[in-house]
Amino acid sequence: MNLDKSAACIRRRHCNVVNKESATTSAGNKIKEENKRPETKMQMTIISFEKGEKKVQNIDDPDEKEEEQKLTTEDTTDDQSDDIPDELAEVTPLPANAPGRTEKIEKLMRHVLEEGWRVISFHHLPDWLKDNDFLRNYHRPPMPSFRCCFKSIFRIHTETGNIWTHLLGFVAFLVITVLFLTHPSSGFTWQEQAVFMAFFLGAILCLGLSFVFHTVYCHSKSVSRLFSKLDYSGISLLIVGSFIPWLYYSFYCEHVARYAYIILISVLGVAAIFVSLWDKFSTPKFRPLRAGVFIAMGLSAVIPAVHFFIQTGFPSAFEAGAVGWMALMATMYITGAILYAVRVPERFFPGKCDIVFQSHQIFHVLVVAAAFVHYHGISNMAGYRFAIGECLDEE
Repeated sequence: MNLDKSAACIRRRHCNVVNKESATTSAGNKIKEENKRPETKMQMTIISFEKGEKKVQNIDDPDEKEEEQKLTTEDTTDDQSDDIPDELAEVTPLPANAPGRTEKIEKLMRHVLEEGWRVISFHHLPDWLKDNDFLRNYHRPPMPSFRCCFKSIFRIHTETGNIWTHLLGFVAFLVITVLFLTHPSSGFTWQEQAVFMAFFLGAILCLGLSFVFHTVYCHSKSVSRLFSKLDYSGISLLIVGSFIPWLYYSFYCEHVARYAYIILISVLGVAAIFVSLWDKFSTPKFRPLRAGVFIAMGLSAVIPAVHFFIQTGFPSAFEAGAVGWMALMATMYITGAILYAVRVPERFFPGKCDIVFQSHQIFHVLVVAAAFVHYHGISNMAGYRFAIGECLDEE
């Protein structure tokens, strides 16, 4: 009887040892199978470029890390347990599409892209952002949101100068317009206020749309295309708005010529806007065409200018028509457009004008300066007209 009990005890002890080894072997095989499986962890790879250098940083999904820790802990528990059956010790992993995981990953990715972006080189830009290959570094990468685009105003990159030159000009003309409307001169008629407002609106729209375009054009290809069209349309509006007060005062006593020239420049402006809405118009290939369209609009002033000289005479034209100021304004506009078209000076100093002194910035500065010169000129014309009084045939 004692022998039977001893034999039974030995068999029971042997079975426990076998079960423990079996559990250990099963857990080991399970770990090996997990190691053999293809890597399914979700990871985000954040790539940043700085002066052509590529830096890669992998961020593991925090939910995946928790699952790994759970698996490891429970497998270890299996190894230490002798009495728990394998069926009860199995771990049920979370599904890959667990609620909240995608939202967390997207939120983390957006935060990293918005707060941690770095400037990149020209060669790392997508094709739709490649406009000037003489600017080698300090480009913004594509931005994930408009908020990120507007926050980039306060960072240093290739567009910083373009943004601030027209942003400051936009604010300046907005203030001038408010002062003009709230403190009008006593001698201004409603027609004179209207022609001045045509110039103010043209300047505000041109500078404002340009500022917004240079801020958000790195958002996406569709946004870049839309705001580039608005930017070029704004240039046309500025040219038309600049013509109207000059034509109004130059042909103050010739109503037919005055309205004929205003209609002519308005038609040319509408045509230029239609050309600006053409998708290919904003591509680098058509840069000379863009400059040519706006230069042609400006040079159309030659026709009414010659008419004005013949009618008034050369000496008095400088006083009555502020020809000197108008010539200075035209020179600034044309010079800026030519520099923009041929990309000087960065053409001769590749990579040296990435931040300042690039052709587009010079063009912007000249546009703002020319707008102020024009405002001074038409103000002198209005003062001259107020001094000499109404036309003789209207007295």
